[in-house]
Amino acid sequence: MRSLPYTIRVATPQEDSIIAEHFCLLWHDIISVDAVKSDWREITLEFIERVRQDLSYQAFVAEVDSKVVGSVGCQLFAGLYPNVLTEQYRKSGYIWGVYVEPAYRRQGIAKKLTLESLNYLKSLGCTRALLHASPLGQPVYSSLGFTPSNEMCFDLR
Repeated sequence: MRSLPYTIRVATPQEDSIIAEHFCLLWHDIISVDAVKSDWREITLEFIERVRQDLSYQAFVAEVDSKVVGSVGCQLFAGLYPNVLTEQYRKSGYIWGVYVEPAYRRQGIAKKLTLESLNYLKSLGCTRALLHASPLGQPVYSSLGFTPSNEMCFDLR
């Protein structure tokens, strides 16, 4: 496959719907179409608006010939438990929704989107970045230096 020239830039709020669509498509790739709620767009747009206000959310998009073909969102990590650590020790950022349309994959776009997110989180003073990787994304993140964590999962279904 021939690599096409692409650009990475900060997404505008007017592109939130594209970010939401990419997030939905990501879940279609990972699980299935019927696993995603029918009101996925509204849920995602409400989430983006909330984290934009409260957690320094920023998104980036990849464009080929003025068409958005990939996206990523990132924000400060709100935590899963009380945050008792000082910021100097641990201030975490979270990267989510890394998605590249199938026709544009394997060209380094996901890697570049992730790097933009890392740079943004670093500019916020984050000392580490977290993400949950899909099987397709794991090689990309490993190549950037992400290491597996001690997170464990138990399926209660």
